[in-house]
Amino acid sequence: MTFLAGHWLALLVAVGAVVAAYVWVQVRGRRRAVVRFTNLELLASVAPKRPGWQRHVGAALLALSLASMVVALARPARDVRVPRRRAVVVMAIDVSISMRATDVEPSRIAAAEEAAVDFARSLPPTVRLGLVAFAGTANVLVSPTSDHDAVVRAVRGLELEPSTAIGDAVLVALRAAQAATAQERGRPAPTSIVLMSDGTTNIGTANEEAAAAAVEADVPVTTIAFGTPDGVVENEGQLVPVPVDEVGLADLATATGGGAFTAETAAELQEAYADVSTAVGYTKERREATTAVLAVALVLGLLAAAASLRWSSRLP
Repeated sequence: MTFLAGHWLALLVAVGAVVAAYVWVQVRGRRRAVVRFTNLELLASVAPKRPGWQRHVGAALLALSLASMVVALARPARDVRVPRRRAVVVMAIDVSISMRATDVEPSRIAAAEEAAVDFARSLPPTVRLGLVAFAGTANVLVSPTSDHDAVVRAVRGLELEPSTAIGDAVLVALRAAQAATAQERGRPAPTSIVLMSDGTTNIGTANEEAAAAAVEADVPVTTIAFGTPDGVVENEGQLVPVPVDEVGLADLATATGGGAFTAETAAELQEAYADVSTAVGYTKERREATTAVLAVALVLGLLAAAASLRWSSRLP
């Protein structure tokens, strides 16, 4: 929590002085009573019974009420997460044959589909989401839209193909994002690409060339390297190693100013997408909590009055 007018907090010193004065008066009054009546039995017989600790409740509540008022004067504020008013995100998913690997249960592609569906459903409706699938070529399956269910349906229908063209995927996703913002007046909506892959570019545009295009368009590419170094797939009766290329994907993200994530399990992939969702779909806004603090001060003041009337028959 921060304070927009923190200099008012200096008044807490005055509240502390009032509390100290109250304690001093109570202690002084007790000492005078002891000096005046040295015969404690006589004092007990003539003095009316007074509440014990209860008589201090009203004063304590009043002090808390004053402190709350001071805090309200300081205009407390906190950062809260709110949906972006508008944004464009293009999700690019690797559908190369290596995604058949079962080093991630039940398989890389099955885990990727579930995580992508959750990601689509986690974004606020103000974010337009698109989908690109890539293997040997890259294709736009869904242009950026606020209909996230359309993206979910497309994810459910992904099919695997040979080769991996990560560079082409970035360029195709970039064109889809630019087309979505081309008709916007004023400043275009914040745009980003989220690319999930388990391999290395082995066909098409080089990653470096695609990264340069993304930088020129000021579109960051966030990558998720999914899979383990021990992944294998069967091809014509033989097991072919398909290790994940964490370094290549991280380099692509770094070059474009995006984030780089790694995931070796379905749970880690879910966490990576959750982090990306927060970064691209939500923003932080500072909001004042002055009204809430004033309400607390009022309630404490009313309780102080009630406690004093209950145990002292007077207001504090």
